[in-house]
Amino acid sequence: MEFAYCLQCGEKLGTKVCGDDGEVPFCQGCGRPFFPFCYTCVICLCTAPDGDIALIKQGYVSDRHVTVAGYIKPGETAEQAAAREVREELGLEVVSAQYIESYYHEKSGNLMLGYLCTVEKSGFTLSSEVDSAGWYSPEQARSLLGGSSVALKLLEKAYQKE
Repeated sequence: MEFAYCLQCGEKLGTKVCGDDGEVPFCQGCGRPFFPFCYTCVICLCTAPDGDIALIKQGYVSDRHVTVAGYIKPGETAEQAAAREVREELGLEVVSAQYIESYYHEKSGNLMLGYLCTVEKSGFTLSSEVDSAGWYSPEQARSLLGGSSVALKLLEKAYQKE
């Protein structure tokens, strides 16, 4: 996200050279730089002890299957956010969450922290933002996820580490 106005005083930002970062948006009135940033979120590959993977469909996000994902709230760790998102969207408790890798999602400008979340396999209690969910084998999940999606990259990386 790029800033055009100061978040404190509302003044239109100019630019100023700030060390190795070069020219960045700068408020002359407050004397403060405003470095571009992206929102940080988690993306969770939920697996059951039998190896099945939980995938969801969310019509407002995509017409394809996706994995659980969501923003990290202020005061939360990434692991807490992963457990909360899985609980909110699927109604499942995370037994363990292993960090896999981070991904920059170009379309949304988000930094996504990828987790392999082990959950107990059971029925789902879906949130209102989830249209459907199901358990799939890793092979089925690969075919259901988008060809270059972050979720597919997470699945591939998670299974490389095993």
